[in-house]
Amino acid sequence: VQLQASGGGLVQAGGSLTVSCAASGRTFEIYHMGWFRQAPGKGREFVAAITWNGGTTYYSDSVRGRFFVSRDIAKSTVSLQMFSLKPEDTAVYYCASTRTYRRIYNSPEVYEYWGQGTQVTVSS
Repeated sequence: VQLQASGGGLVQAGGSLTVSCAASGRTFEIYHMGWFRQAPGKGREFVAAITWNGGTTYYSDSVRGRFFVSRDIAKSTVSLQMFSLKPEDTAVYYCASTRTYRRIYNSPEVYEYWGQGTQVTVSS
C-alpha cells in the first residue's frame, strides 16, 4: 500500500483546513486508516482513525468535536476535516494504514504503511 498525503497549508486560528490521503496498491488489505501528527521536538501523536470497511471513527481527546475523519472507498481516499484550528494543531500530519484489526489503533507502532506527511501551520 502506498499513501500520499496532501492539502496542508497555512491557516489562521479559528479557521479550517482539510488534509487528504490517497491510497494505492493493495488497498483491499487496509483495515485502519489513521492520522498522526508530529510537532517540532515532539513525538508522533495520534489524531484520528477510521476503519476502512465499516467506517468506525476514533479521535484523540484534543481534536474530538473539531476534527472529522471520513473515507471514500471508491476513490481510495481518507480525509481529515479540521475546524476551529488552534496554534497547537501546528504539525506535520501523516496518514498511515494497518493491514489487520488492531485493538490499539492509536499507537504509531501498529501501522505498517505511512504517507510522507503534509505541513499544517496555524497562526495566532
